[in-house]
Amino acid sequence: MRIVITGSTGVLGRRLVDRLSDRGHEVVGLVRDEEGEAVVKRRGGTPRYGDVLDTETLRQAVDDDVEVLIHAATAIPGSTNPSDEEWARNDRVRLDGMRNLLDAAPDGVEQVLFPSVVWIARQPDGSRFDETAERHPDRGTQSAAVVEDLLRERAATDDFGAGILRCGLFYAPDARDTRQWGERLYDGNLPIIGRGLFGRRDAELSFVHPDDAAAAFVEAVENEAHGIYHIVDDESVTGAVFFETFAEMLDAPEPRRIPAWVARFFIGKVSTDIISRPMATTNERAKRELGWEPEYATYREGLQQVIETWQSDSTLAEFGGESPADSTGEHHSVST
Repeated sequence: MRIVITGSTGVLGRRLVDRLSDRGHEVVGLVRDEEGEAVVKRRGGTPRYGDVLDTETLRQAVDDDVEVLIHAATAIPGSTNPSDEEWARNDRVRLDGMRNLLDAAPDGVEQVLFPSVVWIARQPDGSRFDETAERHPDRGTQSAAVVEDLLRERAATDDFGAGILRCGLFYAPDARDTRQWGERLYDGNLPIIGRGLFGRRDAELSFVHPDDAAAAFVEAVENEAHGIYHIVDDESVTGAVFFETFAEMLDAPEPRRIPAWVARFFIGKVSTDIISRPMATTNERAKRELGWEPEYATYREGLQQVIETWQSDSTLAEFGGESPADSTGEHHSVST
């Protein structure tokens, strides 16, 4: 298949270029600079310059032979307490980017895939949910909901398959947030955020390693899948257990707790809600219909891969430590 990927240098996009190229697909990755060009080439793709907010550049990048489009571009804020303007830019990249991409698409496109997020359908009562659940979008997910609707509407009129793969929270050695979590855990500056007056009410969250998310997209492409799929680990886990386990693996201090109502003053309502409101879902449909199986079935295996990668590439040394627990269970000293 000939596939065009927006966001091809992001944490998911890089893996999509890599895995789809390895499976023999002809992958075009949209880039905006020389650094991005090098990333796509290194992973086996063909870089093309294009900006999802510039329709003309998209028309030049998306040729008539393209069969599959994957809109993986985002502008997720990286600041500690993002402004509404920062979230609005992410909205534009998601929504205007999808509109522009579909407008630039040739008539022969067979499939369009979009990585949405599972917490778009989190339930007000905190109960578990699946792909059939009613959505409850908030400030952070409203644009994803609009993109989902737009994609399904255009699929009906333009005659292509629309696949919406809602992913859990990403964690990976090269993910910006995971790196920040590791650094802050080492510094004793990453609290567990819980609900209630004293922050003792923990939320079940759904995570997924981007390696596994990318593998699900490969299966969706090769199975010509359409519809909605939840791409998450086999097990949900509370934020408290996830970060306590991460800290233990890093030999970092045990995280303290703060209530969500306090956290909002420091990281904003959108970021606080993402990590403190329940979003426990299931990957059963994706496993059944796509034949997909996560390599890192739970956060335990995924976090172990993060630690092993950071050991090999000297990231842990940059944090100020040498190594977490070795195979004998003994711990090395860590500066905090």
